[in-house]
Amino acid sequence: MTAQEALVKRINGLCKKHRISVNHLATLAGMSPSTMKNIVYGITRNTGVETVAKICCGLEMSLTDFFDDDVFRRVDQEVD
Repeated sequence: MTAQEALVKRINGLCKKHRISVNHLATLAGMSPSTMKNIVYGITRNTGVETVAKICCGLEMSLTDFFDDDVFRRVDQEVD
C-alpha cells in the first residue's frame, strides 16, 4: 500500500468513526468538497502535510494521533 492509499483509508475510516461524510469533513477542515474528493478518489496523488493538518484540525485531533494508526505501519517505503 502506498502512503497516499493509507491516507485515504485513514480519512475514510475517521469519517465512518465520526459518522460524517467526506463533504462534511471538508467543511470542518475549511477546504472545498472538491479538494477533499480529489484526495479520497485518488486524483490528488501527493497530499501535503499542511492539508493533512487541516483535516486534523477539522477532526480536532493532532497529526500524531492521525498518523498513529496501523494503516501507516503497512505502507511500502520506496527509495528512489
